[in-house]
Amino acid sequence: MILDQLLVLSAAQAVTATAVSTNTIDLKTARDLGTGNDVYFVFGVNEAATAAGAATVNFQIISSASADLSSPTVIVQTDAIGKAELTLGRRPISLELIDSILAAQPVGQRYLGVRYVVATGPLTAGKFSCYVANEAPSVGKNYPSGFTVA
Repeated sequence: MILDQLLVLSAAQAVTATAVSTNTIDLKTARDLGTGNDVYFVFGVNEAATAAGAATVNFQIISSASADLSSPTVIVQTDAIGKAELTLGRRPISLELIDSILAAQPVGQRYLGVRYVVATGPLTAGKFSCYVANEAPSVGKNYPSGFTVA
């Protein structure tokens, strides 16, 4: 799979409390996201989630009128995922953004991004990545960068 840097919303983003993605998609300039097709937001775990308690994370696709993704509208989200399941290299989590749902967003929701909602936290460690793709990953794991093939 080839990734477009403009569709990477988080790249190994450290998350210890609820946070929005470091990058957004400006729907004013990227008007036809997916051009009539469904798209997938694919989340990977780059560093295992740890916490003193039983922390969970919800992964959300959000839209907002503000570039900083404040006061967002939740479009779709996962259930709460426990820290024990958020291990390095786990199978990617994907959320499908159906074209009709994106088209039905309220007027003025110009920016698209993701939010990591930490509950029963905080996390003491955890890094996540998210990118937009035209298909859901069928198999595989995410591995940290910097490895060598001998």
